[in-house]
Amino acid sequence: MSRLRFRIAMSLDGFVAGPEQSVANPIGIGGMRLHEWVFPLRAWRAMQGMDGGEVNESNRMVEESLANIGATIMGRNMFGGHPGPWNAKSPWNGWWGDNPPYHHPVFVLTHHARKPLELKGGTTFTFVTDGIEAALERAKRAAGGKDVSLAGGAKAAQQYLVASLVDEMEIHLAPTLLGSGERLFDGVGDDLHGLEHVRTIAAPDVTHLKFARR
Repeated sequence: MSRLRFRIAMSLDGFVAGPEQSVANPIGIGGMRLHEWVFPLRAWRAMQGMDGGEVNESNRMVEESLANIGATIMGRNMFGGHPGPWNAKSPWNGWWGDNPPYHHPVFVLTHHARKPLELKGGTTFTFVTDGIEAALERAKRAAGGKDVSLAGGAKAAQQYLVASLVDEMEIHLAPTLLGSGERLFDGVGDDLHGLEHVRTIAAPDVTHLKFARR
């Protein structure tokens, strides 16, 4: 059965993006510090078309997170661009250029309708305006029996967590403080909505916390 798997990097004080997010600074001031652990890894470098890289426990976590994924869901803010209706004259096509790293269908949660955006490498962005459950149903159908990745950002993750639709959650806890920005668990309440802690792996620059549905 297809599962919804969520993974995200988070600071010690609970932020998954820094303050003042913008087109020029998509994950906010200081937000890049959340991801410094992943850049040297072989798995990440391979996604960028580069050779070499470190092979360690973190590399294994990244490889595991990429395995058996047939579709991705993300929020409008993660897809990026500007708030409000899409600019018809100069439409925003994502942060990733003509050949995004997904190579499978991606479903973007938004309040503003838009035709699907087909790019190189097998990535097509479909814009879903009728809610998180409709997006998940379409993503599972597109995944063809494989799992669906919930890529974020925080607001999209909060909606799926509160609805108890997340089957697996992996938090990559970076040893840094952002002070302000976008918190992952705002509005989620004081429980994990059916998820329980199943694994902790401590690496030199990050701690991986895995949760799964009971």
